[in-house]
Amino acid sequence: MAEVKNETTINGHEAGQVERANASGLTPVMFVHGLWLLPSSWDRWAELFEAAGYVALTPGWPDDPETTAQASEHPEVFAGKSIGQVADHFAAIAGALARKPAVIGHSFGGLLAQILAGRGLAAVSVAIDPAPFRGVLPLPISALRSASAALGNPANRHRAVPLTYDQFRYAFANAVSEDEAKQLYETFAVPASGLPLFQAAAANLNPWTEAKVDTENPGRGPLLLISGEKDHTVPWAITNASYKHQQRNKDVTEIVEMPGRGHALTIDSGWREVAGTALAFVQRFTQSPPAGT
Repeated sequence: MAEVKNETTINGHEAGQVERANASGLTPVMFVHGLWLLPSSWDRWAELFEAAGYVALTPGWPDDPETTAQASEHPEVFAGKSIGQVADHFAAIAGALARKPAVIGHSFGGLLAQILAGRGLAAVSVAIDPAPFRGVLPLPISALRSASAALGNPANRHRAVPLTYDQFRYAFANAVSEDEAKQLYETFAVPASGLPLFQAAAANLNPWTEAKVDTENPGRGPLLLISGEKDHTVPWAITNASYKHQQRNKDVTEIVEMPGRGHALTIDSGWREVAGTALAFVQRFTQSPPAGT
C-alpha cells in the first residue's frame, strides 16, 4: 500500500521523464538535489550526461516549484518535507524505470542517493558533499554554523527556511568570488524544509531516525563520495566518516576531494570538473552507447 501512495507524489513532469527514459533504452541517470536548491540546478549536468550517451532525470522533492520566482511567491510548499518522505518519492521514480539508474546527489541529495543505493535501487551512485546519516559522528563547527539558519529556532522544524545572502555565502559560496556568490544566490537559492536538518542533527540520538543508510546491502552498487576541500556545510570530516561506514560494503567504495571547492561545487563556475569526475565513475560501471548513436 505504501508504494502506491508514494507513487502518487510523482507529478506529470516527472512521469514524462520516466516515460522518456524508458523509451530511450539508455542507462538513466537520476539527479537528486539537496536543500535550498531546485531540480534546475542540475540542468547543465543533465546536458553533459546526455551528450555522453545517458538519459537524464531531474525530479524534484514533492511539491517543488519549477522556478525560483515561484519558490519566492510560495515558500510554504517546501515546509514539512521529511527525509523519509523524500526518499520514498525518489524510490518510486527509480522503481518506475525499466533499468536501474545511476543516482547522483548533492548535500541532502547525497544522503538520499546513499539511502536509495542502500535499498538496492541504484546501479551506481555518487554522493557529493553528502549530509550525514546515523553513525556519522563528526560535527565540525563550520557545519553547525551552516545549519544554524534552521536549527537556531526550534519552530523551523515545521517551516520553510530561506537563507540570507550572508548565510548562503558562508554555507555554499565561500570558495568563490563575491560577484559569483551573489550571482549564484540570485540564480539558485530558494527556501528549504527545515525538518531534514533537525532529523540529521538528532540521527545519532534516535534509533528510528529516517536519516539512516543500509551500508551493507550487497545490492548497493559502486559508490563514489566527493568532498569539496573548503566545504563549510559538509566538511571532509563528515564525508570521510560516511566513506568509512560505506567501506563495510563489499562493492566498490571510493572517495575523492576536490581542491579549493565549497558546497556550491555542483553549481558554481567549476561545476564541469565535478561533473566530469562523477561521469567518469558512472562510466566505469555502466554501459551506454557513445554520444550521437
